[in-house]
Amino acid sequence: MAVLSDTGIARTYEVRTYGCQMNVHDSERLSGLLEDSGLIPVPDGQNADVIVFNTCAVRENADNRLYGNLSHLAPLKRQNPDMQIAVGGCLAQKDRGAIVEKSPWVDVVFGTHNIGSLPILLERARVQQMAQIEIEEALEVFPSDLPTKRQSAHTAWVSISVGCNNTCTFCIVPSLRGKEKDRRPGEILAEIEALVADGVVEITLLGQNVNAYGVEFDDRGAFADLLRACGDIDGLERVRFTSPHPRDFTDDVIDAMATTHNVMPALHMPLQSGSDRILQSMRRSYRSDRYLGILDKVRDRLPQAAITTDIIVGFPGETEEDFLATMDVVRQARFASAFTFQYSQRPGTPAASMPQQVDPDVVQERYTRLVELVNEIAWEENQALEGEPVEVLIAGGEGRKDVRTMRASGRARDNRLVHIATEGLDPIAEGDLVTAVVTYAAPHHLVADEVIDVYRREGSPGTWPGVPLGMPGIGAPAT
Repeated sequence: MAVLSDTGIARTYEVRTYGCQMNVHDSERLSGLLEDSGLIPVPDGQNADVIVFNTCAVRENADNRLYGNLSHLAPLKRQNPDMQIAVGGCLAQKDRGAIVEKSPWVDVVFGTHNIGSLPILLERARVQQMAQIEIEEALEVFPSDLPTKRQSAHTAWVSISVGCNNTCTFCIVPSLRGKEKDRRPGEILAEIEALVADGVVEITLLGQNVNAYGVEFDDRGAFADLLRACGDIDGLERVRFTSPHPRDFTDDVIDAMATTHNVMPALHMPLQSGSDRILQSMRRSYRSDRYLGILDKVRDRLPQAAITTDIIVGFPGETEEDFLATMDVVRQARFASAFTFQYSQRPGTPAASMPQQVDPDVVQERYTRLVELVNEIAWEENQALEGEPVEVLIAGGEGRKDVRTMRASGRARDNRLVHIATEGLDPIAEGDLVTAVVTYAAPHHLVADEVIDVYRREGSPGTWPGVPLGMPGIGAPAT
């Protein structure tokens, strides 16, 4: 039942998300909790009665972004004292009471382990007319049973672990998310089966260090076994995972990727630097030859795999020689895309106090060179697919149709973004599986104007009867 304001109108909410996929999934849980407690999503163009910031603390500008947004809400709060503002996520875990000190109009501050407490904290703040701050230091109960409002009816995130046992010198996440805690395989698979029964056809397994899964119950092969078990779930068409760590990437995982029909040929594996000296300073427990060796093995078993990565430029002590080593690894790795970052000091991390902080102008110049190389290679890799058929799932945030271009968007099996021509076809909807020929490539997406087949998911959950929509050909999607 909807919660009504004093004017008798249903109270509305908005969740603003910053950061990683883990935060996106947490925001789905926060939305589910708020709707379960009677709030409704705010209509476009209106101000919500409850605004929740789910924050990230990884980048330096995260603080500025949050406090800037909070300052913009101060006048609205003065005009409408019944409005409530909550701040959660990693930055809330880090700054704690400082958020209310800097922005006293904030009603609730909750940590990364307190997601389930949000509705209670909001109600307590309303009744007591004072800010509520709740920060747990460790996760007591895995938040898998919280209500969730997914962004897509056909794709879903599934957390298999939270926290991280690594000690990378640039990263503040372990101190905010805590030590790794793993869910039991049976619980994970039961959640996936329930999602499939609800119409989901693609899941992404989530973990801060996803392929370390099993460390808590001392099973080094647990992640590969979990991937294989996903292959036995009827109706589950696509399985992805993020993000793995090169240290924990075993041949068994590569074999599971290659032999499990619904595990997609896509791998996002952070490199961070191509310099062995910098990797050592980062406390990344691998070297460039180990990293490239994993890619060689993956491509030997999955030649069609698209590999993406994260790279940091300007880590303390990085010389031009170190940077050129990174550029060399990028040339050898031929990434389909890369998330590139300029190093920023994060208080509380060992790297923040390291000597030889790199001049910002030097960092910017190197960053520009790296982005140019990454985009050049990504474009070449995409151009190699021109004239090739791709299988695209229309789902998630990409599933909306662009009225101007008459194209619908989705993800190929290798996770490339593809825009597909729809003019003259029967309506293409989210959940449809479309096979189309790539017309041309851009650095960050593909355009496919020649549609070969469209399959609409109909009937009982988990089935793909292969219903053609104005197209020749019929059958089930390739697996």
